[in-house]
Amino acid sequence: MPAKALDDTTLNGLVADATAAPSMHNAQPWQFRYGRGSRTLTLLADLDRAMPEADPDTRALHVGCGAALLNLRVSAAHRGLEAVTALLPVPSAPTVLAHVRLDSHPDAPRKPEDEALAALHPAIRERHTSRYPFDEQTIPEDIRGRFADAARAEGADFAFLTPMHLETVLELIQDAEGYDRRDPAREAEQRHWTRDTKTEAPVDGIPDYAFGPRDASERATVRDFAGTAVFAGRARVLFENRPQLALLSTPGDRPEDWLRAGQALERVLLTATLHAVSTSFATQPLEWPDLRWILRDPVFGTGHAQMIVRLGYGPTGPRTPRRPLEQVLTIEP
Repeated sequence: MPAKALDDTTLNGLVADATAAPSMHNAQPWQFRYGRGSRTLTLLADLDRAMPEADPDTRALHVGCGAALLNLRVSAAHRGLEAVTALLPVPSAPTVLAHVRLDSHPDAPRKPEDEALAALHPAIRERHTSRYPFDEQTIPEDIRGRFADAARAEGADFAFLTPMHLETVLELIQDAEGYDRRDPAREAEQRHWTRDTKTEAPVDGIPDYAFGPRDASERATVRDFAGTAVFAGRARVLFENRPQLALLSTPGDRPEDWLRAGQALERVLLTATLHAVSTSFATQPLEWPDLRWILRDPVFGTGHAQMIVRLGYGPTGPRTPRRPLEQVLTIEP
C-alpha cells in the first residue's frame, strides 16, 4: 500500500525549518518543489539570487542550499520521517540540487543517526549570525571536538586555526575586505542585498539592524555590510583581540562537495547553538581566488577551504527575515 502524502502542516513546517538556514547575504537562493505522489521534496538552486561578482562559480550558493538541506533532514528526523537524500540526481539539470524522499515507518525503531539529527532541531530557530564582539573566553576542547565531529558526520573537516595560521588568515580577511571596498561592482552587489528597515519590511537580505557595530580596530573579523557608507550613530567598538576562527574544508571542490560543505556547516552551527556558542562568518577571502588558495594551514591543512567560521561567547545576533513559503514552495500532484 503506497504511503500517504504529507499533510500541508507537516510540509510547511519542513520547508520553514529548511529556509531558516544561513546563506550568503541572506539571499536565500533556493526553491522547493514537492510531489505528493512521490513524497519527494526537490531542492533547486534559484539562480536569480546568485551573485556573479562575489560568487561567480555559485560555490557559496551551493553551500547555502546545503545548509538548508541539513535543516530539512533535521526537521524530518524530528517529525519521525526518514529523509532519503540524493545529491545532484539529474546530471543534465545542475540546478536540481537534491531529491529528498520522505518516508514514514512508525513501527520501525529510530536509527541512531536520525536520533542525532533530531536532537539538533531546537537549535534551528535559535541560530542567528552574530556580528557583535565576543568575549575572550576560550571554547573548551571537548566542545571544539563536538564541532569537528559534526562536520565529519557530513564528510567535511572543521579545525580551529593555530596561532600562526590565525594571524595569516586575519591578514587575508582584512585584505579581502579592502579589495571589496575598492571594487565598485562588488560594492554595488553587496548594497543590493542590504535593507533599510526605515523604508521597507524586508523578506531577504541583511537588514540594517543586523549590521552590528563597526570594529574600532579595523581588523574586519566580520563582513561590514555598511561598506563605504557612513551610518550616523553607529557604534565603534573593539572586537575580541584573538578571535576564535575555524576553517571548514572538504576533500574535493565540486558542486557535490559544496553541498556537503553546507550540510556540515549547518550541523556545526546548530551544535554550537545548543552549546550556547555564538557564530558568524568571515567569507571575504573565499571570494577572491588568489586569497582562497592560501587559506589552508601550510603545516596541518588539507582539502579545499569552504568557510571561515568565527565562534565565541557573546550576543547571539538578531533574527533576520525569511521569504514567505508561497515564494519558495511549489506543490505538485
